[in-house]
Amino acid sequence: MRPISMDRVETVRQEIYNTITSLTMTHEQKLTALANHADSLMEVLDVPEGLDDLLNVPIEKKCICDLNEGHAPVRPRYIVPDYAKFMREGCKFLRLDPPKDLAEALNSLLIFYKHVPSVTNYPVFIGNLDQLIEPFLDGVDDETALKAIRMFLMHVDRTIVDSFCHADIGPVPTRAGMLIMKAESELEDATPNLTMRYDPAVTDDAFALAGVDCALHCAKPSFANDKMFRSELGDNYAIASCYNGLLIGGGSFTLCRLLLNHIADRADSIEQFKNETLPYVLDIMARYMDARIKFIVEESNFFEYNFLAKEGFIDKDKFTAMYGLVGLAECVNTLFEKEGKEGCFGHSEEATQLGVEIMDIIDTFNKNHVNPYCKGTNCHFLLHAQVGLADDIKTSPGTRIPIGEEPDELIDHLRVLEKFHKYFPSGTGDIFPIDLTVHNNPQYVLDIVKGSFKEGIRYLSFYRSDSDVIRVTGYLVKRSEMEKLDRGEAVLQNTTGLGLGASKNCKILERKVR
Repeated sequence: MRPISMDRVETVRQEIYNTITSLTMTHEQKLTALANHADSLMEVLDVPEGLDDLLNVPIEKKCICDLNEGHAPVRPRYIVPDYAKFMREGCKFLRLDPPKDLAEALNSLLIFYKHVPSVTNYPVFIGNLDQLIEPFLDGVDDETALKAIRMFLMHVDRTIVDSFCHADIGPVPTRAGMLIMKAESELEDATPNLTMRYDPAVTDDAFALAGVDCALHCAKPSFANDKMFRSELGDNYAIASCYNGLLIGGGSFTLCRLLLNHIADRADSIEQFKNETLPYVLDIMARYMDARIKFIVEESNFFEYNFLAKEGFIDKDKFTAMYGLVGLAECVNTLFEKEGKEGCFGHSEEATQLGVEIMDIIDTFNKNHVNPYCKGTNCHFLLHAQVGLADDIKTSPGTRIPIGEEPDELIDHLRVLEKFHKYFPSGTGDIFPIDLTVHNNPQYVLDIVKGSFKEGIRYLSFYRSDSDVIRVTGYLVKRSEMEKLDRGEAVLQNTTGLGLGASKNCKILERKVR
């Protein structure tokens, strides 16, 4: 264990005091923050030389970000339990028998959720909900079932106070899925996030259009290209947290991200960036992730003591890790400026092609890097287009076109996206606020989804331009809650603060309306 400088100790002491005396944090939020402060005093990882100059520097110079996972990871970042197994077999540790009716099923799930950790201390995946609930609807009328599901979803929103919590429905149409969407349309809550796994060969238009209508009310569900995800991850996958494709019964040990725009600042030319600067940072981040994973597997003892592993709800051999990135657009634009080239990412074919070349370099590196513990994905990391942080400035999420620079025509925007979604089995996505008149023609949105998925786009999100619930990047917040927090009032959801920061630093409320 490396010694901690007294300057760092004093900094953390001040952060602890600020947390304790905060007027805008709930008691639960304070406890989470205090735990993070304690973790920040640990230095137990065998990190690669050169990491400090890329990670522990001011944000404008940071090239690698650990996304606040802490210096002594106590559990994997994202955990995706096999809830179907739980419903079939119950849980010895929680003293729960397999549920026999709808009330028992929903109650058992709510109990189970309290014991599923993640980097947020809340579950980032709560199951393929319609498939879990559907078997318990026999003999239950719609009115009774809707009331029960509505109360269940309200309980999730009020107790899992972090909208990185995610549920899936589809691709097979279900009565439970229709009831879930009806309840969500009425509630208009930010949690849980929701994805419809969509395949036009399996998902009928009535189910998909119900998804469009729900999304225009409350910014969910998003639509995932089910066929594409299955071709990469197999049938037993889930969409978790923001839009992360992961294996059920597994998850992700860690997620770190490259800030490509800041890496470009370190290079003098495009060729130097491609041949020297970028490969150097790629190697250091990969070895840093290796160190984090080794600690989780070999020293934290998580898989030895936690009931999820002991009872087979998760298996460490189904885990992977996510090799994330942000700022591709700004990276390309910076490199063009350095060489006096005209054009910008998303508008110039040459600039967009440079983005493709950069992604090819990252993809090739990742396919050649081996981590022995990432057995869920053949001992390789999965690339991830990270959604961004509240304090990111002039840094677009993943490979997105910057807000305010979107092409005028939606089809031109989609043609840029299709060049990049293929790289990210563990998640990428794009977001479109929709004009109010689309409520009269939901088929318009569904046609966008159908056409886009045919062309290799992976994940799309929509919300009504005046909706209270909006999608920030990969998570949801309520405008009304951001306004309360901005006035200095405490709010329930942890992610509201992230959304407020993103509204000020990342212009999320200024997206082009389609």
